[in-house]
Amino acid sequence: MIAEIGLYCLILALITSVAQSVLPMWGAYVRNARLMSVASSAAITQLALLLISFGCLILAFVRSDFSVEVVAANSYTLQPLFYKISSAWGQHEGSMLLWVLVLALFGAAVAAFGNNLPDTFKARTLAVQGMIGVAFLAFIIFTSNPFARLPFAPEEGNGFNPLLQDPGLAFHPPMLYLGYVGFSIAYSFSVAALIEGRVDAAWARWVRPWVLASWCFLTIGITAGSLWAYYELGWGGWWFWDPVENASFMPWLIGTALLHSALVVERRHALVNWTLLLSILTFTLSLIGTFLVRSGVLTSVHAFAVDPSRGVFILFMILGASGGALALYAIRARTVQNGPPFAGVSREGGILANNLLLLCATAIVFLGTFYPLLIDALTHDKISVGPPYFNMAFGPIMLCVGGLMALGPFLRWRSDVAKVAAKPLQMPAITAAAFGLLVTIVGKSVPAGLGFGFAALIAIGLVVWFVKRTRLGKVPFKQSATMARAFPRATWGFLGAHLGFAIAMVGITAMSAWETENVAVLRVGESTTLGRYEFRLASTDITRGANYEAERLTFDVFESGKAEGQIESERRFYPERQSFTTEAGIRPGVLANLYVVYSDAGPAGGYTVRVNRHPFAMWIWIGGFTIAGGGMISLTDRRFRVAGLHKPSKAAPAIPGGTAAA
Repeated sequence: MIAEIGLYCLILALITSVAQSVLPMWGAYVRNARLMSVASSAAITQLALLLISFGCLILAFVRSDFSVEVVAANSYTLQPLFYKISSAWGQHEGSMLLWVLVLALFGAAVAAFGNNLPDTFKARTLAVQGMIGVAFLAFIIFTSNPFARLPFAPEEGNGFNPLLQDPGLAFHPPMLYLGYVGFSIAYSFSVAALIEGRVDAAWARWVRPWVLASWCFLTIGITAGSLWAYYELGWGGWWFWDPVENASFMPWLIGTALLHSALVVERRHALVNWTLLLSILTFTLSLIGTFLVRSGVLTSVHAFAVDPSRGVFILFMILGASGGALALYAIRARTVQNGPPFAGVSREGGILANNLLLLCATAIVFLGTFYPLLIDALTHDKISVGPPYFNMAFGPIMLCVGGLMALGPFLRWRSDVAKVAAKPLQMPAITAAAFGLLVTIVGKSVPAGLGFGFAALIAIGLVVWFVKRTRLGKVPFKQSATMARAFPRATWGFLGAHLGFAIAMVGITAMSAWETENVAVLRVGESTTLGRYEFRLASTDITRGANYEAERLTFDVFESGKAEGQIESERRFYPERQSFTTEAGIRPGVLANLYVVYSDAGPAGGYTVRVNRHPFAMWIWIGGFTIAGGGMISLTDRRFRVAGLHKPSKAAPAIPGGTAAA
């Protein structure tokens, strides 16, 4: 009965989303307040129905109801409760239900907290959001029903994918969904604005908090996923340029550009059409990511579905959503007024240049991701585009992004002089160049010198900007502290996010340039070395978990002959899936991680082990979470909480052509 309740709620949510799509849009057209008010009620009702439906799915997993097909395929009686719950979104059907739940959550949030929006604009925004909900709810009900029953319930389930039985699974996918599904609100805001023909500073202030929140969640999700892969998959990397990794990274890149472009619209009413286009492209890339994971074109630990018919359904959704929005953009963009022009050397010009670089970086990732799929579809030839391509093509562009990040805060709005703007960065640039040269010589790596040099330029530039803004050293310290306390929280968020980028750049550069590795077959008492470190296999033992058996290896670690503790690594066997997983042993450190993996049993009673030293590895994830933390701090700024310049008392009057008066 629980499954049937969940399915009924899904069907009711689909009906509600149809009403949300049609009635408010018509109400906005004829200026009918009662019809427009349906938007908020329908959005909140849809969220309530989907919460019940998702709760029913979780309950089916908790109760081990193997008459439900997805439970039988992805759960097991002895599976720990934590993983029974997370199994609810660890497969295609449940993850799609989570997807549409997050979509409804954002729609309901606009309904509840968007009282400062003009009535017609709010109605149209929620109607567009409802249209997206119609498409995905139909997809779930007709192709991916999570409540489908089996004719005969098995006595035991097939178990959950062992690779996904990790606390990271409970955290990583929901954060990703809050990120790239959250960009649907920016899409809906933009389509509604194009329909009304009105984009101004108020619009930018309304849309920026939603973009920023989505961007923060996506940053957290990507960073957490990278960390999870590092310690769980056992290959010792933090990023593999896997197509599904790229699927979440591309919206992040364009979303970063959108976030900064919306700032220009708010402050100077410039880059209006560009911002509208970015919002459409960002959500389009989110939909493309959904297609990659669920179309069956990929085989990956991230991929949930292998049914091409589902991929065709999503492909039509992409064509409808992005094609319709771009067609509307082509028709209506010329009616949207832009603000006054700006010089190439200006804050606006710097942000636009950074936007273009981020767009180029996205194009590089897109090409590297889809080119092998295109070749396979056309010729059935298998080719691989791996890290060498991405590192060579993507890396230099991101160095340029870093250089503009350092210069941007010193540029004036509207117009500036290059020499004047760059003057405060002269000493930081010299210092960063000297530091980069030193790293190149000592580390014997030109890429490492470039990465460390640009990271230093960003960090030192932030310090110089802070000193300049607070007049530190020129006025009494108490006065400087007062100036710093007067900074808006968005300013502190900007400082944190940019500093996080520099920190992550150090970690990525060091990990790429100086990682070392050694593979050996050891017996108990034998050891292998890696640089100044010695790893001695001290003991082995068998342990048991709730639903697995594990062979654990314990290593004594010595640095330059001095004992530095122990590291343990496991190889786990899951009987219900007849599969093995590897649990890496990691000793984290500020300057380097020691990484030990027991990969397989070796010949003659030995054990095949791999040991790595990962310089500055922790800086990658510290930097990523710092970037997200900076965004979260910005979200607490009063300007974002207000999220609008005024609270209109009634809808804007219509003008010829269907646009609203500004």
